[in-house]
Amino acid sequence: MTNKNYLFTSESVSEGHPDKVCDRISDMVVDSYLSKDPVSRVACETLTTTNKVVLAGETRGPKIEKEELISKVRDCIKDIGYDQSGFSWKTANIETFLHEQSTDIAMGVDSKDNKDEGAGDQGIMFGYACNETDDLMPAPIHYSHKILRLMAEDRKKGNLKEIEPDSKSQVTMLYENNKPVKVTSVVISTQHSKNLNQEKVKEAVEPYIKKSIPEKLLVDLDPKEIYINPTGQFIIGGPDGDTGLTGRKIIVDTYGGAAPHGGGAFSGKDPTKVDRSAAYASRYLAKNIVAAGVSEKCLIQLAYAIGVSKPLSILIKLADGDSEKVEKVKKVLEDNFDLSPRGIRELLKLNNPIYEITSAYGHFGRKPSDKGEFTWEKTDKIDLFKL
Repeated sequence: MTNKNYLFTSESVSEGHPDKVCDRISDMVVDSYLSKDPVSRVACETLTTTNKVVLAGETRGPKIEKEELISKVRDCIKDIGYDQSGFSWKTANIETFLHEQSTDIAMGVDSKDNKDEGAGDQGIMFGYACNETDDLMPAPIHYSHKILRLMAEDRKKGNLKEIEPDSKSQVTMLYENNKPVKVTSVVISTQHSKNLNQEKVKEAVEPYIKKSIPEKLLVDLDPKEIYINPTGQFIIGGPDGDTGLTGRKIIVDTYGGAAPHGGGAFSGKDPTKVDRSAAYASRYLAKNIVAAGVSEKCLIQLAYAIGVSKPLSILIKLADGDSEKVEKVKKVLEDNFDLSPRGIRELLKLNNPIYEITSAYGHFGRKPSDKGEFTWEKTDKIDLFKL
């Protein structure tokens, strides 16, 4: 018998976390190529450490000079807010080792004669939605992201002085009958200047809990269960304190552990890579199914083989486990959606330079913009799912 009462925790990290600095830079490279040629191919990995940034990977598309990319890397670091002795947009040593995409990989992906464009790699991707928040995201990851996003916004406006870019959050919630009813603990760790003691850090940061989480969920929160910089001072941070790599925060990027993950990261990959595009498509479908009132929760799995256009399998799980309803939903998907790599890109308009903004505070639960960002968060297909 499944336990319906439990504690569940999710974490987030800020745009200044070393791994997120890398995700930002890798997605900047993707956008740089797509802005010049919408069918560019990119797989870019980034490493950061003390005053050092290294880019490596494969591309196919327009020629972009190293100097242009290096200048854009500095712009990313500057916007995040790093101008420290151990990591500065002004002085960091930046190297790039991007080279041409393998012809063997390109052959499997390209469309030719009567062969449709294939997936850029094999893999399994999951999409999830639930009615715990207005954005149809699990509550713990939603509030973890919001705390750090609001802190970053105020820091950049100059309203959160002496707080530096590298920070993390963690929210634990009590679920009763599988629904989140209250927050039981919050952790916020943030880098700060040497001018602030821990009392001042707590005074600056703690208000963001109430700014981010509805009051009704905080009523019973014990002040002793609020942990601000629990290890003490956090002065050395960012890539100077911890080496960063692209693609190491895949649970932060998705559902905070509330749903399975296929294992493939998103950042640094153009949309022919189904790790990214099919994960977006499965979220889009799951969100529209929940928004249509079909189920309180929906999980979708898609599986692909490299060079093959159609998904090898489609799995749909609904909260009530109604097999008849699942079959109806599957029929709607089969009749109305082309889930080939090309079909997904055309449906969600993924060949645009829309990825740099996705690199922090989650790829899901965001607001679609008039610039074409977060198209997979639209709920414009709910009429199809009115069963």
